[in-house]
Amino acid sequence: MLDTVAQIGQIGSKIIDKIWPDETSKNEAKAKLLELQQQGELQELGARYNAIVAEAKSSDAWVSRARPSFLYVIYILILSALPMGILYAVNPAFANNLTLGVKNWLEAIPGELYALFATGYLGYTGARSFDKKKNLEAIRR
Repeated sequence: MLDTVAQIGQIGSKIIDKIWPDETSKNEAKAKLLELQQQGELQELGARYNAIVAEAKSSDAWVSRARPSFLYVIYILILSALPMGILYAVNPAFANNLTLGVKNWLEAIPGELYALFATGYLGYTGARSFDKKKNLEAIRR
């Protein structure tokens, strides 16, 4: 844990060296970073980082892949706008029919199933937040 905090401090110091042009603002920023480190806020950041790394390294596929998989689906939906725009330029009727088909397909999913998904996702998120908070409090003691 302390190694992570030291690494975060070193990385922060390197970033400060590259971003701040004059020496006085650079020294002020480094002093603020040191103050945060002494107050334990970097320790909390390190604990969060360690939790994310542990989650990513988990052998449980549901834990290590849940967040990235959800984001990949969203990325695909957003990026599909590009070919749909081109398709609309070439064949507007086909693009409209395709859009209508996807819309009808999504509307055919019962509202209860969406509610179940939302409840499960929010429950998972809430439970993970509770676990992380509990772990942070244990680390602080």
